[in-house]
Amino acid sequence: MGARRRAGLDYAGLDVSLEETAICVVDETGKVIRELRTASAPEALAKTMAATGLSFERVGLEACSLSSWLHHGLTRASLPALCIETRAAKAAMGAMPNTTTATMPVVWRRSSAPAGIARFM
Repeated sequence: MGARRRAGLDYAGLDVSLEETAICVVDETGKVIRELRTASAPEALAKTMAATGLSFERVGLEACSLSSWLHHGLTRASLPALCIETRAAKAAMGAMPNTTTATMPVVWRRSSAPAGIARFM
C-alpha cells in the first residue's frame, strides 16, 4: 500500500518476541489501519514502519529483554519510540473510562492476533 493522503496522527504499538515483532498501527480515532509483522531487529522495524508511508506521533514498545536495543535503534531512525511497562499501562487504562479524545486517542487492546500494546498510545 502507498502513503496515505490524509492529515492526522498515527500511533504504533509493538509486541516484541525474540524472533518477530507484531506491529499494530491506529489512527487518531483508534481505528486499526495496519497490522504487520517483521523481525525483532531495529533495522527491520524501522524499514517496515517507513514502508507504510505514515507519520508516527508515537511508537509504543513493550518492555522486554530487547527493549533497550530496539528503542535505541528506533530513535536513531527518527521514530518517536517510548518503552511501556505493560502491566502498569494496562492497570492505568483499566481505571479510565472507555473513551477516546484528541489527547488520549486510543484505548488498551489485546486482540487474538499478537498485536500486544497496539492501541495504548
